[in-house]
Amino acid sequence: MQAPNKFLDEMSKLMTNAMGVAQGAKSEAETAMKSWMDRWLAERDFVTREEFDAVRAMAQKAREENEALKTRLDALEAASAPKKPARAKKDA
Repeated sequence: MQAPNKFLDEMSKLMTNAMGVAQGAKSEAETAMKSWMDRWLAERDFVTREEFDAVRAMAQKAREENEALKTRLDALEAASAPKKPARAKKDA
């Protein structure tokens, strides 16, 4: 069995610590970028998906109500339109 190489052992510890630092830096960078993106989006007055879907549903309902009212109005106008008298046929 070989004796442990002190240099390789120290290098292994150094690399392990460096990876821990890199993971921490990655996590901090992700948090900072998310925070920056959230602020940027908030400043632009974008709507959320929930708000968009709610307004879209309201618009769809309004369209359906308008169509129903148009159909009803057309029926009322047709019922109240003056009737034209039928023309008498001329004998030839």
